Amino acid sequence: MGELPPEVEELLRARSAARAARDFARADAIRDELLARGWRVVDEPGGGSRLEPARPPAPARRRASEVPSVLGEPATAEATFVWVVPGWPEDVERGLAAVRASTPGRAVHLLVVDLTEDDPARWAPDVEVVALDPGTGWAAAANVGLRRARGRVVVLLDGSVEPTGEVLGPIEAALADPGVGLVGPFGLLTRDLRSFEEVTRAGPVDAVQAYLIACRRELLAQVGGFDEGFRWYRTADIEWSFRVKDAGLATAVVPLPVTRHEHRMWASTPPTERDRRSKRNFYRFLDRWRDRWDLIVAGPPTADG
Repeated sequence: MGELPPEVEELLRARSAARAARDFARADAIRDELLARGWRVVDEPGGGSRLEPARPPAPARRRASEVPSVLGEPATAEATFVWVVPGWPEDVERGLAAVRASTPGRAVHLLVVDLTEDDPARWAPDVEVVALDPGTGWAAAANVGLRRARGRVVVLLDGSVEPTGEVLGPIEAALADPGVGLVGPFGLLTRDLRSFEEVTRAGPVDAVQAYLIACRRELLAQVGGFDEGFRWYRTADIEWSFRVKDAGLATAVVPLPVTRHEHRMWASTPPTERDRRSKRNFYRFLDRWRDRWDLIVAGPPTADG
């Protein structure tokens, strides 16, 4: 008992006195105070009590607006890898392991924005965890991850994507061109601003998909992140891509060694509900960008269609 801080010893004595006086409300209050200080009370069968270190309480979940930005501070890592975790944390743990394996010797910052109701202590010690209210929208959660980024390059990944080789080097090489704003292995092209076709070959595209999307850190101050009106993920990446292009920067596919597994959020959402959410998001995109033919690779439609 001698190694305990004096104030903790005093609280334990006060609790023992309260129990002896059968003042159980006071004893419970002191027990809670000790727990808040990091000590759990264990009552012995003979009537005595002892203390043992308590597991640190899980960090309180916050609203996205309460999380401060670090973008005004100098970068301290080569890259930040960000995951939004609305569920299925095992998928993200697979991605974390793959990034660790593909970046030996690199100064990388690993960050998860956790929207689950699980204990955030489940994540490994090398991961920065931002625990948000489970009802936080996807774009708002993604923006929290972006504004906490400490790497010169910022890579946002979905849990369905698993790197199978070196991804950071090709991303850095593509973003070394100051005229390029967003890159990733999965792009989209359109001819009519209504339908989009997936593209995986290298080159300019109309949008980069958020399965894996990367940018330079300074882009976030220049253009900002996702439109937080997109509470579901669909089309938020297209809208962000168009804002980046409107700022005079290109969006491009960079082939990367990745495997794309099942997208759990899409698969777990009933078809009628995901159609409703997808349409609502796409209409939000069209409200702003429906006539911006100057921003697409194909250019304005010709007279013959």
